[in-house]
Amino acid sequence: MKPLLRNSCIRFAFLFSICNMAFLFAQTFTSSNLPIVIINTHGQTIVDEPKITADMGIIYKGDGIRNNVTDSINHYNGKIGIEIRGSSSQMFPKKQYGVETRDEAGNDLGVSLLGMPSESDWILSAQYNDKTLMRDVVTYTLTNSIGRYASRTKYFELVINGEYLGVYALFEKIKRDKNRVNISKLDSTGVSGDDLTGGYIFKIDKIEGTDTQGWYSTFAPYTGAWQKILYQYHYPKPEDITAGQKTYIKNFILNFEANMMMPAYADTVTGYSTILDVSSAVDYFIMNELTKNVDGFRLSFYLYKDKDSKNTKLFLGPVWDFNHGFGNSDYYDGALLEGWQLTYLTSNASFMTIDEFQTPFWWKRILQDKNFMSKVTSRWIALRKDKLSLSRINTIVDSLVVHLSESQQRNFVKWPILNVYVWPNPYIGGTYANEIAYMKNWIKQRINWIDKELTGTSLGIVTMRAAASLEFTLSQNYPNPFNPTTCIQYSIPEKNNVTLKIYDMLGREVAMLVNEEQQSGKYAVTLSSSSYNLSSGMYFYSVSSGSHAQSRAMVVLK
Repeated sequence: MKPLLRNSCIRFAFLFSICNMAFLFAQTFTSSNLPIVIINTHGQTIVDEPKITADMGIIYKGDGIRNNVTDSINHYNGKIGIEIRGSSSQMFPKKQYGVETRDEAGNDLGVSLLGMPSESDWILSAQYNDKTLMRDVVTYTLTNSIGRYASRTKYFELVINGEYLGVYALFEKIKRDKNRVNISKLDSTGVSGDDLTGGYIFKIDKIEGTDTQGWYSTFAPYTGAWQKILYQYHYPKPEDITAGQKTYIKNFILNFEANMMMPAYADTVTGYSTILDVSSAVDYFIMNELTKNVDGFRLSFYLYKDKDSKNTKLFLGPVWDFNHGFGNSDYYDGALLEGWQLTYLTSNASFMTIDEFQTPFWWKRILQDKNFMSKVTSRWIALRKDKLSLSRINTIVDSLVVHLSESQQRNFVKWPILNVYVWPNPYIGGTYANEIAYMKNWIKQRINWIDKELTGTSLGIVTMRAAASLEFTLSQNYPNPFNPTTCIQYSIPEKNNVTLKIYDMLGREVAMLVNEEQQSGKYAVTLSSSSYNLSSGMYFYSVSSGSHAQSRAMVVLK
C-alpha cells in the first residue's frame, strides 16, 4: 500500500524520532530480510488497557528485498492505539501487543498491512514460549489450506522506543469482515426477523478485561461441576449488542445445548446436526487434535452464526492460539504422542476437579457419536493425501526455518532462552535446530498415532501413492537474492536417485546438497552460503532425477 500522508509537521516529527531511534539501535540491528516495524510511544508506557496513542512506521520493500533501519518509512506511517494483550503470556518479558490503526482524529482506520486485506485491528504476536517461533503460523497455514479461515500471518522484526525486541508475527484479530469471519453485519437496527438472527461471533475463554461479558450456560460441564461455562460476546461488541440480540443468541445456544442433552441427540433427522454445522466441528476437532492443543475446546474457543437467510447453523471456529500445541506443553498430557486431548479434558478427574476452565458438556457427547467419528475418519484420510501429508507439513516448516534463519539468531541474542525452561516447555533443545527437530519428530509420530487410531494402519502408503501423481518440478529458491541461507524446493514423481548440485558461473560444481535415493514427494533443502564459502555473485542449482533434470539461477548478495 502507499504510505499514508499526514500534515508535513507531524510527518517530519515522526520521521525525526524514527531517525533518532535508528541511531540508538543501529549498532546491534541494522537490517533484515523481514519487514521492520518501528513504534514510538513518545515516553508513554504501554499497558494492558486502555490502548495508548503512538506512532508506527513500517519499512517493507517487498518479499525477498532487504530492509534497512536507515531506509525511509515506505509502507505504513501513522497513528496507532497499542496495548499489551494476552493472559498467561503477560508474565513473559517479551510482550505481545494489540494494535489498532487510526487516523489523526483517533478513529479506526482500515489499512492493508504487509499484504493482508485492509482492516484496523491487528495483533503483534511474540511467540515467546514457542522457541520454534512458528507453531501458530504453521497451524493457521494448514487450517487455511483445508478451507477454513484462520488468521493470515507475516513475520517482522520489532523496535519500540529504540529497543530491538526480536522476531514477531503479525496476525489478523478475529473479527467480522468479508476477509476474516465472513458473516452478515449486525448493528442496533437488527431487532426482528431475519436481521436479528445474525451474524454473531462469541467465544469461550478466560475471564479478563472490560470486554468480558456474556451469559452462563444452563448446563454444567460435567455432573456435579463447580465450574460454569461462560459464553462471551465478541461480535457485536459487549458495548454494542442490544438486549434483544443478547436474548436471541442466548436462546439459540440454549436450544442447541438442550438438544445435546436429549437421549436421541445423535439422530440425523432431529438431533444436534440440525443445528450444528458438523463439518466445521470435524475440522475444528482435527486441527486441535493434530496439534494436541491443551487449551483446545475450552479456551480461545470461537463460535459464530450467520443470519438465517445465509445459514441457519452454528459453526465452530476460527481456530486460535497454538503456542502450547505440537508437543509444547508439560501439563495435561500435552506432550504425549498418544491419546485424544478431548478425551483427557472430558474424563481426567484431576483436571476436571482443579481447573476453572472446562469444556462445555456437549463436546463429550459429540465425541461419543459414532457418526461424528466416522466423519472425522473420512475427512482425515482425505486430508492426509495432500493438505496434511507429512511431506507438505515438513515443507512448510522447512520454508519457515529458511525464512527465519537470520532473524531468529538476533531474536535469541535478545532473548537467550534456548537453554532455559520457559513455561510450559516439556523440551529444552539448547539450539534452534534442536527445537525444530523436536517439533518435526513430534508431528510425525502424532500423525502416525492418529492414522492408526482412526484407520488401524499408518497412512504413509496412501500419501506416497497420492504423491506419485506429482510432476517433476524445481521451484525458484527463496529468498533470492540471499544471505546467508535460502531454501530450494523440488518434487519428484517417482522413487529415484536424486542429485542437487550448485555450480558457479563457469560451470564448476561448488556444492553437492543431495545425492541419494528418494521417494516420490515434495522436498525442501536449505543452502547456507557460509557452509560452502560462496562469495557474492550468480550461481546455478540443478536437480536431476532419472530422466528428469532442471536448473535455475540464484544470487548470493553479501
